Amino acid sequence: MTSVSIEIEVPSSFPADKVFKVFSDFDNIAPKVNPDVFKSIETIEGNGDVGTIKIFTFGDAVPFTSGKYKVDVIDTSNFSYSYTFFEGDSLMGILDSINHHIKVIPTNGGSIFKQTVIYNCKGNDKPSEDILKAEKEIYEKTYKGIEAYGAAHPDAY
Repeated sequence: MTSVSIEIEVPSSFPADKVFKVFSDFDNIAPKVNPDVFKSIETIEGNGDVGTIKIFTFGDAVPFTSGKYKVDVIDTSNFSYSYTFFEGDSLMGILDSINHHIKVIPTNGGSIFKQTVIYNCKGNDKPSEDILKAEKEIYEKTYKGIEAYGAAHPDAY
């Protein structure tokens, strides 16, 4: 099986625990800060813990309508979270799955939000460089929006 990946790294002036806490509310915040990409995110099975299944309904800014994913790992002590898309047109007809690995790394005076996205291909077809670049830009924009939302609502996080 062929795979390709992208890496997103965004520095933050906020501490890792605060960034992780705000990011943990992604389902509620992402549609507010980037509604053109994320129309809604709904839990369809589970309570948010490992094994929970959610469905993304995408907005008009992306060429997909939906994607279903499963929460694989939540490690609050190490500020990491992983999930896998396994169904929907977000797999573009050429992917078996898409793995997302998120880690917030503490630094002096802040943190770094790091996300690795691995596209697991069914065969030799891979997402184009244009799609990978666009997805990376979407993740960076969404992260910055989530961070700004957290800063504007400090009492909530």
